[in-house]
Amino acid sequence: MGRFPLEPWLQPLLSPAGLALAAALLLLVLCLRGRRTRRPGEPPLLKGWLPYFGLALKLQKDPIGFMRTLQNQHGDTFTLLLGGKYITFILDPYQYQSVMKNQKLSFRMFSKNILKKVFSIQKLMTNDDLNDELHDCYKHLQGKSLDLLMENMTQNLQQVFERKLFKTTSWDMAYLLTFCSSVIFETTFATIYGKSVVGDKKEFITELKDDFFKFDAKFIYLLSDIPIELLGNVKSIQKKLIKHLTSENLANIQGWSEVVQMRQDILEKYYMFKDFEIGAHHLGFLWASVANTIPTMFWTIYYLLRHPEAMAVLRDEIDHLLQSTGQKQGSGFSIRITREQLDSLVYLESAILEALRLCSFSSIIRFVQEDLTLPSETGDYLLRKGDLVAIFPPLMHHDPEIFEAPEEYRFDRFVENGKKKTTFFKGGKRLKHYILPFGMGASKCPGRFLAINEIKQLLVVLLSYFDLEIMDDKPVQLDYGRFLIGIQYPDSDVLFRYKVKSQRI
Repeated sequence: MGRFPLEPWLQPLLSPAGLALAAALLLLVLCLRGRRTRRPGEPPLLKGWLPYFGLALKLQKDPIGFMRTLQNQHGDTFTLLLGGKYITFILDPYQYQSVMKNQKLSFRMFSKNILKKVFSIQKLMTNDDLNDELHDCYKHLQGKSLDLLMENMTQNLQQVFERKLFKTTSWDMAYLLTFCSSVIFETTFATIYGKSVVGDKKEFITELKDDFFKFDAKFIYLLSDIPIELLGNVKSIQKKLIKHLTSENLANIQGWSEVVQMRQDILEKYYMFKDFEIGAHHLGFLWASVANTIPTMFWTIYYLLRHPEAMAVLRDEIDHLLQSTGQKQGSGFSIRITREQLDSLVYLESAILEALRLCSFSSIIRFVQEDLTLPSETGDYLLRKGDLVAIFPPLMHHDPEIFEAPEEYRFDRFVENGKKKTTFFKGGKRLKHYILPFGMGASKCPGRFLAINEIKQLLVVLLSYFDLEIMDDKPVQLDYGRFLIGIQYPDSDVLFRYKVKSQRI
C-alpha cells in the first residue's frame, strides 16, 4: 500500500516479457544501421554477417591477427562495422599525425558521449566552457604539483604496506591481480582525494573499492547502445558510487589534492552544491586515475616474476640508486626517491613500457563532424559525417619490422648503451611515435605521469623490501574484453608469494 497503481497499459511493458520485447525492438533498430553500402571514394567497407555486431567478435578474439589479415587484404585504411558503429581504422603510423591535425575530426564529441553513457554526466554535452575549465585542472598533474602528489603517494604507500605486508616475515601467498587492485586503488584514492574522517575508515574504502570494481566490470557494456536499465544492477552500483563522491560526502574526506580542489571549485560554479552530477564527475576522474594503472601494474610484475633475470637487473639498478643517495639499511619504510631519481631508472622504465607495448590495446578515436577527404600515400578516402576514425597503435606495437620478436617480453627493449632508447624505424624511416599507450596530441592521457610514477614507486618498494616468486606455471593471456579501450586485463588471476627480505635497503 501507499503506492499509486500502475496504469493498466503500463503493466505489461514493465514485465520481464515487456522488457525483452523492448530489447528486441532496440536490437531491430540498431540492425537497420547495418544497411549501408560503400560509396565511390570511401575506404573498403567490411560489415561481416552479424547484424549490429558486425566484425566485433572476430576482432575481439584475435585483434592483432585479424587486423593484420585485413591489412594484407585491404591496405592500411578500411571501415569496419563494430557494435553498431562504423569505424575507419588507420594503420599506417606515418599517417597518424595528419589524422590528429585534422580539425574536422573531434575527440571532444567522442569523449562527451562516453562520459554521458558511462558516468551519467549530462552537462558537458551542452557546455564547452565547463569542459575547458575542467581541462585546465590537468596542469596539477605535472610539474611541482606532481612532485607534491608523489610525496603524498609515498606516505600512502608506506601506510598501505606497513599495515598489510610488513608483518609478513615468512612466505605468504596472494592473487596478483587482487593484490595490485587493492594497493593501487587505496593508494591512489588516498593520494588524490584523501581519507575519510567519519565512521569506519577501513569499511568506507573497502565498500568503495568493491563497488568500483563491480562497476568497472560493466564498463564495456556501458559504452554500448544498450540502455543501462538492461544491464542488471549496474545502474544501482553507479548511483551508489556517485553518491559516495557528491559534495556532501566529499566534505567528510580530508586531504584533497590540488587537482581535486580545483575541480570541485569549478563544478560548484556550474552546479548547485548538492547536485548529484558533481559526484558523477568525480567518479569519472577516479575511474581514469586507476582503471588502466591496475592492469599495467599487474602485467609489469607478472612479466618480472616470469623473468627472474630481468628482476635481478632492476633490483641492482634500484640498489645502486639508493646507495648513491645515502639510503642505508634500516627497519621500517624509509625509502624516499624524487621524481627525477625515478626518471633515472632506465631499466625500470623500460620494463614498464615493454608491458604496455604488449598489453595496451587502446585506439585513438575521433568523431567525424562533417564529410571530409582523408589524404594518404596510397590515395585519398572520403569519410562520412557521424562515423568514427581510429588510429590503432597495437598493430604498430607488434610489428616485427619495428620491434624484433614482438611477441616476446624483453625488459630492456627501450634501453640502449645504458640510456633510454627512442630510435625505432619502419620502412627505413625513423618513427616519431613508436609506443602509444596513452594516446596522442591534445587527447593524450593527462594522468600518464602520475600513473607511470606510481607504478615505479610501487615497484621500487616491492623490489627493495620483498622477495617475490610466482606460484602458478600456467600462462596468463590477455582478456580482450576492452580491445579498443585501454590496457587489457588478464584472462585469469595468478598466485604469487612474498615475504619481507631479511636484509632490507
